[in-house]
Amino acid sequence: MEAWHGTTIIGVRKGGKVVVAGDGQVSLGQTVIKGTARKVRRLSPGGRDVVCGFAGSTADAFTLLERLETKLEAAPGQLLRACVELAKDWRTDKYLQKLEAMLIVTDGTELLVVTGAGDVLAPEHDVAAIGSGGNFALAAARGMMDSDRDAEEIARRAMAIAADICVYTNGNLTVETIG
Repeated sequence: MEAWHGTTIIGVRKGGKVVVAGDGQVSLGQTVIKGTARKVRRLSPGGRDVVCGFAGSTADAFTLLERLETKLEAAPGQLLRACVELAKDWRTDKYLQKLEAMLIVTDGTELLVVTGAGDVLAPEHDVAAIGSGGNFALAAARGMMDSDRDAEEIARRAMAIAADICVYTNGNLTVETIG
């Protein structure tokens, strides 16, 4: 069975705003299955906005987003705590351990990467990126952080650079801003 590939998600914090952007490409082997997937979502548990971008299996990511929303409802306004609780469950629960995805999560204050290895990481330099083109987008964004560009411009330009380099990333973006 061929593996699903694709996705580049980036989170950029600058000037009091956090932008999460994701491409729309889903690939199976060498074939683009869909070019307009929406991999960045806005959650509103308890009336507070949280933006999540995901890379990996879509079904797995939706399972994780539902779990995160439950954790956020149990700990309103405590994104870091909710993410740590999700990561603990993800690492220890036999069902969740099989889920293959990564998340970038923000509430406008925190910017976090959550992984199935139990990691909850606050990135250095106010930029986080995941997925097949994540390293390209990360390098591009970091190179622009000292420029006059705002968070959205940096995220969009970094994603365009990643799409030019990574065959599993396209330029069809979903962009959410918070903060």
